[in-house]
Formats: sequence, C-alpha cells, structure tokens
Amino acid sequence: MSDNDGAEETPGEDADLAATADLPSRVGEHDEELAAAVEDLVAEVGDLRDRVEDLEADLDDREAEVEDLESRLKRKQADFQNYKKRRKRKEAEIRDRATEDLVDRLLDVRDDLLRALEDDHDDVEGLREGVRMTLKEFDRVLDAENVEEIAPDPGTAVDPNRHEVMMRVESDRPADTVVEVYEPGYEMADKVLRAAKVTVSEGPAEDSDEVVEQGDGADESGNRDEEEAGGQAADDDPAAGTAFDDGT
Repeated sequence: MSDNDGAEETPGEDADLAATADLPSRVGEHDEELAAAVEDLVAEVGDLRDRVEDLEADLDDREAEVEDLESRLKRKQADFQNYKKRRKRKEAEIRDRATEDLVDRLLDVRDDLLRALEDDHDDVEGLREGVRMTLKEFDRVLDAENVEEIAPDPGTAVDPNRHEVMMRVESDRPADTVVEVYEPGYEMADKVLRAAKVTVSEGPAEDSDEVVEQGDGADESGNRDEEEAGGQAADDDPAAGTAFDDGT
C-alpha cells in the first residue's frame, strides 16, 4: 500500500508545479501588475527548490563522507591496537634476549667459581689470585651492562637518592658527609639498583677542645700537688733525710 502511495506522490507534485507555473497567466487575466509579482514569486520558489535539491545532494555527499571517515577511523583504531600489541610483544622479546645474553655471560663466571671450589689448593695466595681474576671477569660483565659501583669517598656530601645512612658518628669531617662506606651500592643507566650503605659524620664534638684544656690543667695541678706533697714528706721524715745524707 505504501508503494502505491509513493507512486501517486510524483504525479501530484508534477501537478502542483504545473499549477504554480500557470498561476501568473491566470492572475494576468485579471491584474497584470499582480501577475508580474506572482511571476517573481514563482521564480523565487523555483530557485528555492533548486537550492533545496542542491543542499539535499550535498547532505547526501556529507553523510557518505562521514560514513567513510567513521569507517577509516575504526580501521585506524584497530591498526593502533594491533601496533600496541606488536610493540608489547617486541619489547618482551627484547627483554628476554637481553636477560638470556646476561645469564649466558654470567654462566662463565659461575663455571670459574665451581672450578675454584673443586680444585685442591695448597697455595692460598694462588686461590686468592684466581678469585680476583673471577671477580675481574664478573666486573667486566657488569660494565658491559652499564652497571657502576656507588662507593663515595670520605668527605663526600650525602645524597639521599644514592646513599643509605646506617648511623651517624662523631668525626673530624664536616657534618652530613660520608665517613666510611659500609657496603657499596650499584646503579645502572643512571638508575639506582641499590643505595650505598654509609656512616655519616655528625661533625666534631663541640666540647672536645674544652675537655682537653681542662684535662691539661688537671694534670698540671695534680703534678704540682704531688711535688708539694713529696717535698713535705721529705721534710717531715728524718729517715728520708738521713738516707740522702748517707748517699752523699
């Protein structure tokens, strides 16, 4: 039934257009001036119809373009998700290969340590030299991985990002500076793997000089007291004086 209605709409529209186009001539039979005005209106209506048709065609083009853009966007999103998955798998493969390479090089160090334990060593110094060489090889592997030791010199200012304070001690060094490295730390590519454990100076004791001065004064006073006591004892003891005279 809807098909029949749609089929009837076209003849009706054509009839309306024909009636509109014939309207100026019919009006002209009664009023030529009015007929001219109506003719202008009919022309404007025709222009409006043309513009509407153009806008409808342009709207169809825009809708088709929007559909195309939406489809392209969905494909791009799918491609991006696939790229992220591939990138993640690639990074995992790189980490795995890097770990495998590191472990492969550390196996040689482990083999050297096993041989050192299995051999009988009467020469302790020779054993120490073997351990030193194994440590050198181990340090070479770490150096290849850009691993560096954190071992600040005494007097170095404490860096809370690289140093772990174990305790604070009185020291002649300035306050908040390293006194001794208890355990070295390590960093890799500017990233701290383990902070160095250090003891830190509290600075010299504030009353140390006064204590020394008081101690010196006490010693001098004590010596004077002993000398005076000894002289008095010699004067009071006749035996002490007699012995002195006999010795002379």
